[in-house]
Amino acid sequence: MNAASLLQLLQIASPALPIGGFSYSQGFESAVAVGLVKNEKDACSWIKDILTGPIAACEGPIWVLIYEAWQKSEVDQVKYWNEWFLACRETNEFRLETQQMGWSLVKLSEQLAWVDVADLASLQSIHPVTYPCAHAYMCQYRGIDKRHALTAYFFSWLENQAMAAIKSIPLGQTSGQRILQEISIFIPAVVEEALDRATHDPPRLNTIAHQLAILSSIHETQYSRLFRS
Repeated sequence: MNAASLLQLLQIASPALPIGGFSYSQGFESAVAVGLVKNEKDACSWIKDILTGPIAACEGPIWVLIYEAWQKSEVDQVKYWNEWFLACRETNEFRLETQQMGWSLVKLSEQLAWVDVADLASLQSIHPVTYPCAHAYMCQYRGIDKRHALTAYFFSWLENQAMAAIKSIPLGQTSGQRILQEISIFIPAVVEEALDRATHDPPRLNTIAHQLAILSSIHETQYSRLFRS
């Protein structure tokens, strides 16, 4: 990867990107509220299970499929997997999150002129656009390698979860960095698993995450919460 591509990827993966990622805990806050996560050790275990479970088996492979469809200009396939991903978001909270972040990323790309207006039309034709769909589009359009882009996608997710742990348990900043350090070592294997799952016909997707879905549902009506629902 050359320096220009690396800088573009760092910007897309930046926690400063104003697309709302840090507004959501993805069930983590509810896990704390019901006593499933009480400390740094619990947080590491929880985040690792989500990363190596539903993220590796569903969200990651779908991101890959959408990226490859964008590369081939197969907009119908993009729409299919975008709808598939939205359909497997088990709760209203999860659906609103991916739609809001996807829309925000598209809007930001317009404001920063990341993409030519004519080229952006195909992405704008997708309603609603999910976050993986918009993210994969930006990465392939800017010529960022698939494996590198997916690695950054997962690390951004991990950063969001670490921040959720810091705020909701709560933990100190050093604990948050330990979480990043401990869990990030699993990302390369998760990337390879996602890439492999996407090569099968049909793709090997697994959306089962009952406890996570229940916690997200609880969070939608949780009396006191820090994170958006």
